[in-house]
Amino acid sequence: MEQLVINSYEEFATYEGKELGTSEWLQVDQARINAFADATLDHQWIHVDVERAKKESPYKSTIAHGYLTLSLLPHFWGQILKVNNVSMMVNYGMDKMRFGKPVLVGSRVRLVTKLASIENLRGICKAGIDFKIEIEGERKPALQGLATFLYYFK
Repeated sequence: MEQLVINSYEEFATYEGKELGTSEWLQVDQARINAFADATLDHQWIHVDVERAKKESPYKSTIAHGYLTLSLLPHFWGQILKVNNVSMMVNYGMDKMRFGKPVLVGSRVRLVTKLASIENLRGICKAGIDFKIEIEGERKPALQGLATFLYYFK
């Protein structure tokens, strides 16, 4: 996987409607799920109680929090794209976000992205990114939506 490097708004705009890239796979293990539960104070049994999940969960396993899956977006995004010549980048919003399939403990996930839209707002680049977080071996994604980022090019 090679990281896409963008140096200007004009260069970024040439990718409108095109795939930007795909991240590396990342395994979601129980330690990561537990750490997320601790950080967010969300200790629902389906995420953290391995024995109960084996018996009572329809998945026969613990599953990652949906927001844990979402929180991996910046990690994956950094593998796909490097934007130079910016003073800052702002997470502006999420739209049409849907959790399609739970991520079972031990699964591997990755991010696939496409530049859906790009606008120059008085020198601020507003980029709409169609994203999917895929689960290895599954047809349906864990999560998909439209992320909007603001890039302040120098």
